[in-house]
Amino acid sequence: MIRKRLLGFAFASSDLLLELDAKGATVFGMGSGPTAALSAESFCGVALRNRVAPASVEVLSDVLKGLKPGARSAPVELLFNAGEGRLRRANARFFLLPELAPNVSCSVTWEGPAYTLHNPEAAPALEPEAFLERARQVMAPPAEARDLSVSFVDVEGLAAAQSMGEAGERLNARVEAALQAASVDGATAGKLGPERFALIRDRTSDTDLAGEVQEIGRSEGIDLTPTATEADVTAGSGSLSALRALRVAVEGCLKDGGSGQPEVNFSAALSRTLNDAHAFQAMVRDRRFDLHYQPIVDLKTGAVHHFEALARFTGSASPANAIRMAEEMALIDSFDIAVAEKALSRLRQQGGGLLKFAINVSGASLADDRYVQSLLRMTASRADERRRLIVEVTESAALSDVEAANRRLGALRAVGIKVCIDDFGAGAASYDYLRRLSVDTVKIDGTFVQGLETDPKARTLIGHLVELCRSLEVETIAEMIETQACADILKDIGVDLGQGWLFGKAEAEPRIYLAANEPVARRMGAVASWG
Repeated sequence: MIRKRLLGFAFASSDLLLELDAKGATVFGMGSGPTAALSAESFCGVALRNRVAPASVEVLSDVLKGLKPGARSAPVELLFNAGEGRLRRANARFFLLPELAPNVSCSVTWEGPAYTLHNPEAAPALEPEAFLERARQVMAPPAEARDLSVSFVDVEGLAAAQSMGEAGERLNARVEAALQAASVDGATAGKLGPERFALIRDRTSDTDLAGEVQEIGRSEGIDLTPTATEADVTAGSGSLSALRALRVAVEGCLKDGGSGQPEVNFSAALSRTLNDAHAFQAMVRDRRFDLHYQPIVDLKTGAVHHFEALARFTGSASPANAIRMAEEMALIDSFDIAVAEKALSRLRQQGGGLLKFAINVSGASLADDRYVQSLLRMTASRADERRRLIVEVTESAALSDVEAANRRLGALRAVGIKVCIDDFGAGAASYDYLRRLSVDTVKIDGTFVQGLETDPKARTLIGHLVELCRSLEVETIAEMIETQACADILKDIGVDLGQGWLFGKAEAEPRIYLAANEPVARRMGAVASWG
């Protein structure tokens, strides 16, 4: 009973009890090892110096040499090997009991979790956009379904350490390397701010992120106060909404340093995204949206050339946010097909024989054959309708495979459907698209047009673009024209067609004949051919 009581007292103040022989080898072990895989019994028969990190060998040797019979050492800090390249910090005390001499008793108390000494030369954490793109690659279909989580890690004290020069830089590099190593594939951790990180990792991982980061700080002699929060996500078919929620949460973290509860923001964003996605899918399924038609005129004659069919959602001034959400969640192709269906239905109504429509298609919808095949099927045996359609490829979602997209667009052009690059100049890929896609028209982004009357550079840029397009036998459209002076400049530069409030806003019905009180140049009433 007395022996058990003594063991109880010993374990009340320590985690591991060891007995070392005169050569420092462990002859007895009881209690908790550094990890579940390394038991106390595994120490037996091994010299203790072989169970600690190289940095602790000298400390251990000194304390053992200095022991005197009946005396207990002061607590010493040792780093124990924890397997798989990990270490665990501990406080140890040694006691030379005369009755057991020359054997030495040792009590060990673990401090913090086991952690890995990461190479500071390893890959740094990703910038926010690169992190989101990497997360998309890891999580989006056709990724294999698996349980993942997104962890947000705040490291208080890391920014202050940056002022310490080389030591601070080394600390920051080691923290980033540790978080990268903990991510699902060793490359999916991002840095959202001086002290904030996010990473995608396996939900079953038992790595204590905050504990590891704190231990890294201690090993560099710097006090860090890390906190980690986590929210579950799922890779595969159900992850698209989580991806958008992740983007929303990351953007929230970037604004004013983010809030103190990113995991709450993430969960709320995920819930909103799921609701938005379900609502959007229902709207598309039930065709609960309208098309309004904005005229595009021939700048030389003022005649209506064709109309752009623009989606309008109930209770929303602009569908831009919903479209962006649909692109991120791979719902856009169904919507683009529904828009084409509605536009064709209007062409087929009585009196629609002179109408010509431009319909938008997201670059994301050209990632496979579904959109093109659907449009060809809807217009099969209707050659006249095909000649009255133009497909405007928007750059809101980048073309993932330009060559494949060009083949699909070529199938449309082969049957008489024209192709336009929309918002030319707004994105970095515009000129690459013009070079690699076979198109009939480019639409010049309105940001260039709006400053045309006062900005000579804008005039020069548009002029060069017109010359380039003319040499390629590509027609040009300028959008967001609001004044006659702007229209005249564009006409003089050589732009073919114009669109904007000067010629009319988008209306529920395409208006071929403009109002009698509008400028004479725009009352000609004719509908020009495709040219």
